[in-house]
Amino acid sequence: QVQLQESGPGLVKSSQTLSLTCTVGGGSITTNYYYWNWIRQSPGKGLEWIGYITYSGSTHYSPSLRSRTSISRDTSKNQFTLQLGSVTPEDTAAYYCVRAVGELREYDYWGQGTQVTVSS
Repeated sequence: QVQLQESGPGLVKSSQTLSLTCTVGGGSITTNYYYWNWIRQSPGKGLEWIGYITYSGSTHYSPSLRSRTSISRDTSKNQFTLQLGSVTPEDTAAYYCVRAVGELREYDYWGQGTQVTVSS
C-alpha cells in the first residue's frame, strides 16, 4: 500500500513562494513508470493539475502555471517538492500530491491534501 503525505505551511503571504513537500511511503519515487503529481482544488472550482516529476526526474508543468512552478525531488528521503512563486490569493486551495501510472498516467494514490491560504 502506497501512502502520500503533504506537508508545509498553511498560510503564505502574497508575492511569496509556496513550498510543499510530499513524503511517499510503501514505494520508491524512482520506480518505473510512475509520475508524481501536484494537483489543487480552489473553493468552488474543479481540480487543477499543476505538474509532475517522473520516476527518472523529468518534469512537466501546466502551461498556465509553468512560469511560477518548480517540482523537485530528494530520492534519499523519497520526497518530492512543489514550489509556486509569486503567489496571490487566487492560489488559495487544497493541494494534493498524487501518484499516476503508465502511459495514460492514471491516478491511483492520493495524499489527504493540505489547505494553503494566501493572504493579501
